[in-house]
Amino acid sequence: MGKLDFKPGNMLYPLPAVMVSVRDKEGNDNIITVAWTGTVCTNPPMLYISVRPERHSYKALHETGEFVVNLTTKKIAKATDFCGVRSGRDMDKFEQTGLIKGEAKKINAPVIEDSPVNIECRVREEVALGSHTMFIADVVHVTVDDSYMDERGTFHLEKAAPIVYSHGTYFGLGESLGTFGYSVRKKKKKRKNR
Repeated sequence: MGKLDFKPGNMLYPLPAVMVSVRDKEGNDNIITVAWTGTVCTNPPMLYISVRPERHSYKALHETGEFVVNLTTKKIAKATDFCGVRSGRDMDKFEQTGLIKGEAKKINAPVIEDSPVNIECRVREEVALGSHTMFIADVVHVTVDDSYMDERGTFHLEKAAPIVYSHGTYFGLGESLGTFGYSVRKKKKKRKNR
């Protein structure tokens, strides 16, 4: 196997493709698709999104400091793509996509009811990095679709068919390869019948 030098940037793939919903100070709602996102901290719970300043939703993010990360699935993949290539300057994306709008519980922003997970966020810090500004945010509330909960209270996002994004292409997630710690877990000894 040979190795080639390659251009820097965009190398941490695949990434979750999420729809971020915002409301500006005038009460206008919008959805922007973002792949530059991820967990920053567990305690306190924090995440980030990175957005280009020329994007329509940037002003709302900057002014209000509130947004919702809505996880995406195979079922809403087309709407996910649409919200990333069309501007909210020209249309109401909820109306155009048929996505169901709900209200966040702890912040003033819409949620996408079609999403299995809605993560309500309040911006803690903005960092201008060049082409993108990173919004580092506290997670203030999370709602999940109860149809993916089991009887033990475990949430099974994999059953919702989540999607990821890699170099211009959306992918579904495949089979599980193992759970955390499986590489070092001791094998259970078989008990002898007495």
